[in-house]
Amino acid sequence: MVFALFMNPYLAMGLGVVLTLVIMTIAQNLSSDERKIRYQIEPLYAPDHPIFLQTMGNLLGPPLIGGNRIVSLLNGAEIFPAMLGAIRQAKKTITMETYIYWSGVIGREFSDALIERARHGVKVHILLDWFGSAKLNSQALDEMQNAGIAVERYRPLRWYNLSRLNKRTHRKLLIIDGAVGFIGGAGIADVWLGNAETPEHWRDSHFQVEGPVVAQLQAAFTDNWLKTRAEVFYHEDYFPVLRPQGDSQAQVFKSSPREGSGSVRLMFLISIAAARQHIRIANSYFVPDDQSVAALADAQRRGVRVEVIVPGPLTDMAITRRASRSRWGKLLQAGVEIFEYQPTMYHCKVMIIDRLWVSVGSSNFDNRSFRLNDEANLNALDPDFAAEQIRVFELDKRQSKQITYAAWKNRPWHVKGVEFLAGLLRGQL
Repeated sequence: MVFALFMNPYLAMGLGVVLTLVIMTIAQNLSSDERKIRYQIEPLYAPDHPIFLQTMGNLLGPPLIGGNRIVSLLNGAEIFPAMLGAIRQAKKTITMETYIYWSGVIGREFSDALIERARHGVKVHILLDWFGSAKLNSQALDEMQNAGIAVERYRPLRWYNLSRLNKRTHRKLLIIDGAVGFIGGAGIADVWLGNAETPEHWRDSHFQVEGPVVAQLQAAFTDNWLKTRAEVFYHEDYFPVLRPQGDSQAQVFKSSPREGSGSVRLMFLISIAAARQHIRIANSYFVPDDQSVAALADAQRRGVRVEVIVPGPLTDMAITRRASRSRWGKLLQAGVEIFEYQPTMYHCKVMIIDRLWVSVGSSNFDNRSFRLNDEANLNALDPDFAAEQIRVFELDKRQSKQITYAAWKNRPWHVKGVEFLAGLLRGQL
């Protein structure tokens, strides 16, 4: 082979071009277009300061808007009945974007409900991540499309998509008639069934939203639908007039690598800097980068109590747990309290700042959410909603094991080695 290349310069040149394209494709998938924030954000404004709200609104996207009602849904036992109930009551439109949609009991129930509405004239649009929905069989897709449902796969495996194959949509959005919305961490799969009562049933939180901010949820869905099918929604069936339904000030912001804004990471850093009393983070994939570690440690040192709940031994991503643990040293030394949830896989994505500011949605506390995936979060300024999330956080903490700095430091050398190696991959986790 080497002799043939030496004798045939055109073959060598062709092989060189192919190898170059392969290397470039891999590099594009592993990197992000975003410019990374390199300077520490100063703790200038508390969450209740008008400048904090103005900053969050202008930097992250749409401004906070009042008059919203947010309902917490815990685990599949509450999440799926609420979502299916809303789907079955749809009169005009259903729009849905999700990362995970698998065949199974709950997948079949969702498909049946969506098909039934489509056959009764409801316009149904479903956007599924190509990779995350790989376990959805083709028969289910065919049945939905034959019923008139518009189904799209986000970034399927195509030659022109190879450079973006690693950059997925991780958003979980469902909007009914443009008036009722759902956002959170749960996908459509049987692992979310039940009430986190066994290791096979995951612990997660999802949220139902009504009020003017639902239009921002619809806009977040439309963002990727437009990029996939190039179809614009501007009819009142999708964007009706929305009257106040509650007292929450809220915003929905979206983040993606192509926008170059690092919105998720920026939101976390500004929120951490705003804390004055307490930071509570519940996150399924907690792999903070150096600046996030510094921000949390600095908050703890300036008198803010920082608590983090992460998955324990029962996790779907062992390598991510290892990478996470490799990042804990400086946090634990600073006094940050870290808890590992014990009963089952912990898939929550909630941040509570003081007793006022809450962020929920699809975003994990890792580089994949910060720089690679398309994400969407709901931020709310609401003491009642914050109090409810604190109550849930404390319940989860009771079922978690606290990891001390001494225990972390004295773990076996081979465990340290595995965690160190996993930590080297944190840019892709």
